[in-house]
Amino acid sequence: MTGPRQSGKTTLVKMVFPDKPYVSLEELDVRDFAINDPRGFLNQYPNGAILDEVQRCTGLFSYIQSIVDVDKDKRSGLFVLTGSQQFGLLSNITQSLAGRVALFTLLPFSLTELQTASHAPSAIEALLFQGLYPPIYDRQPSPLQWYDNYIRTYIERDVRQLINVRDLTTFQRFVRICAAHTGQLINLSSLANDCGINHMTAKAWLSVLEASYLVTLLSPHFNNFNKRLVKSPKLYFLDTGLAARLLGIQTKEQLLLHPQRGALFETWVVSELLKARFNQALSSNLYFWRDHIGNEIDIIVEQANCLIPIEVKSGKTVASDFLKGLNHWLGLAGDSADKAWLVYGGEQNQVRKNVEIVSWNHIADLTRLLQ
Repeated sequence: MTGPRQSGKTTLVKMVFPDKPYVSLEELDVRDFAINDPRGFLNQYPNGAILDEVQRCTGLFSYIQSIVDVDKDKRSGLFVLTGSQQFGLLSNITQSLAGRVALFTLLPFSLTELQTASHAPSAIEALLFQGLYPPIYDRQPSPLQWYDNYIRTYIERDVRQLINVRDLTTFQRFVRICAAHTGQLINLSSLANDCGINHMTAKAWLSVLEASYLVTLLSPHFNNFNKRLVKSPKLYFLDTGLAARLLGIQTKEQLLLHPQRGALFETWVVSELLKARFNQALSSNLYFWRDHIGNEIDIIVEQANCLIPIEVKSGKTVASDFLKGLNHWLGLAGDSADKAWLVYGGEQNQVRKNVEIVSWNHIADLTRLLQ
């Protein structure tokens, strides 16, 4: 199980596997034992164990493979591995444990989970500002302080593990500039120039943000309908609370008129759709569509036999031009299109012509369809 730090991986696996010993490879003495004597380390757990932050000791994977292969009872779920970085972790898993492992990604809470637990904010501005990391709703710290500490810890610990960054201040500026571009097409040259770094460094640093589950990239859908399409992916943060803090937003009220409100709302919708897929152990099937003159569909969901177009608008009242892009795309797509959806910042669901309009607090109506 992989996912960002503080997304609830350890809590979840402990609850699902209460009888398994728990081992954290963040502890220096434990990690030294695992690195220097992997056979002896694993021999302590003949019935398996939960190995937390296993990216710290990927050399264990080959030895786990040997144990799994000779297990007479062919027990499933013998070892439960968690990690908060993709670099090295997934490549080592696929090399050593191919065909022997199930992979899951756990992102922070979804709105549906918060609603089920009666912890969901009543206003979209509060949701975007607070984000959806579990500690925000468990310990209820100040979101400003919690995200400041999260950013500081991430940069000072995880970034140094992943890459050799001499000037952490420049990397932090890069992260903040990326937050200002959430929901936008990626222009690596522009990102690099804004930070005073070169194009290849910007590309490497963006990969670090992906590997840490802070951002994701949405690829353009390949179906061009005889139109020339953009080829650059779009950048999205995976949590709006983190993005809002990086943007310097200090209160939920500031989001009422903030210029980044629309981008943050779209970012939240994309993350909700990804969570709906990942929580069902499914990979992402999300794209976007945009031609060279600016006609765009925010999200295209690729199903087995159809395409589902989704537009995202943060406004609280549905305006007629909200449907313009969807109607244009439906005319191009013809029979390949399924019912169109619009997610907006208002409170009431509606149906207009061929478009299902869903309120932000009823987004489960859409995510259930995509599962």
